[in-house]
Amino acid sequence: MVEPDEARRFYARLMAAQARSADPRIEEVFASVPREAFLGAGPWTVFAGEGRFETPSADPSYIYQNVLVVLDADKGINNGEPLLHAMWLGKVEPKPGEAVTHVGAGTGYYTALLARLVEPGGSVTAVEIEPDLAARAKANLSAYDNVEIVQADAVVNPLPRSDIIYVNAGVVAPPAAWLKALKPGGRMIFPWRPSETVGLAVLITHLGNGFACRPFMGSWFIPCVGASAVEPGAKIPNRERAARTRSIWLAADKAPDRTATAVFEQVWFSSRRITGPKPRKI
Repeated sequence: MVEPDEARRFYARLMAAQARSADPRIEEVFASVPREAFLGAGPWTVFAGEGRFETPSADPSYIYQNVLVVLDADKGINNGEPLLHAMWLGKVEPKPGEAVTHVGAGTGYYTALLARLVEPGGSVTAVEIEPDLAARAKANLSAYDNVEIVQADAVVNPLPRSDIIYVNAGVVAPPAAWLKALKPGGRMIFPWRPSETVGLAVLITHLGNGFACRPFMGSWFIPCVGASAVEPGAKIPNRERAARTRSIWLAADKAPDRTATAVFEQVWFSSRRITGPKPRKI
């Protein structure tokens, strides 16, 4: 029998190795946070490939693999693949002292990892629209002094000023208010779902003269309530055009031009690369 702590440490090593992050803390947080504490009582139902399976028992060793674990079968809500999140955490690079907003926190497992990565001095505001999941997250994260759970719709309620916005629900386009909530140098990572055939993970960085935007892998999440419907007149990209996106703009600040890869009411995506403001001459 493999002890849960031993299984968790091996799982953490595998997730970090496959994510290829240079940050050794990625392995440390996966090893230190017990996943089973955020899933409810076992046995658990997991997804792997096209199959759905029930673990043979409530032994936590069974969920220390790269599998989705069902949280709410009726609504299609799962605790997502650990490897995907290890890769995302490596891309968004949480640092001690930073303020994070986690949109779509579920029952709080990945919120806990974010909270550990911004210690000391950092904080996480975890936003979850589903009341039952928000209540579970609040109970699960009660020992985390740097986490605040907010049961709310992140699309219609303002987000706090953030160094990182970590989104775990698919959006046609990020609301303009989310971009405005990013501090200079801030990063947003989210699942871009402009159509049924396009699903990409995107990293946005707030530079001094705009928002750099880089799709970096395929990604499919449950749709984000209030931000998953395409408005009339929108310009929807195919996968090739979406993958060529290198910046995102607020329509109120700049009208779409010939570089546009996708256009929505409040924001538009462009193939133009942003490198940041030029250094001032003294």
